Amino acid sequence: MNSQNQIDQLEQLKHFKNKITRFLMVYKFALDEMETKIEILKEEFHLLHDYNPIEHTKSRLKSPESMMNKLFRKGCELSLDSMKRNIKDIAGIRITCSFISDIYRISDMLRRQHDLRIIETKDYIKHPKPNGYQSLHMLVEVPVYMSDGMEHVCVEIQIRTIAMDFWASLEHKIFYKYNAAVPQHLLEELKSAADSANALDKQMEQLHREISEIKEANAASESEMIKRITISNQQFSLPSSLLDLIVEETKE
Repeated sequence: MNSQNQIDQLEQLKHFKNKITRFLMVYKFALDEMETKIEILKEEFHLLHDYNPIEHTKSRLKSPESMMNKLFRKGCELSLDSMKRNIKDIAGIRITCSFISDIYRISDMLRRQHDLRIIETKDYIKHPKPNGYQSLHMLVEVPVYMSDGMEHVCVEIQIRTIAMDFWASLEHKIFYKYNAAVPQHLLEELKSAADSANALDKQMEQLHREISEIKEANAASESEMIKRITISNQQFSLPSSLLDLIVEETKE
């Protein structure tokens, strides 16, 4: 091979490497956009509300090897354009919550983000997979601005409770260890564990609801107590007009 051929091959490799790098960068920037949005929501709840529904988040970018393997399995053309068309979870972010109601609360907040376009939603909480897997999956298009223009990039968002996340992590480790050939009794135990996790989620949701009702009742009770004064065991209710007058005097 002469030196010119070597130079040409090197240039081709550099060109291909730059294309791959740019391809992955766009998805990385889309993840950065989503993480920023979620951090803003977390900060808002921290500063303005007494409860934050987001426990933690985790993001990941598929490796080129993983994407190639997925194209092979799906029998798709091996190209970057084919990856973009046929693989919707190149960029993924997982949001973990404490309660099931938090999942739908976060989902609604993301739907209200006008620059996001919801492509697809799969609710594996209302309709669990046969093995017991539960989570809410959303495919969203995120606008990413590069030097040569704007691109809409697909990001998969998984929202689940801590119990759901623990079960999914355990299930993944078992399948990885057995290389997908999992004994039947383990499959049955995994399904039973998923049912137990679901029962725990529902119990914790009920406790959360009851505690919220108690807090609301206490707040209402405290508001009523402020409107009353007690002198020598005699209780007086403060008329609204008097309270308004006091408020006006305080402003002065």
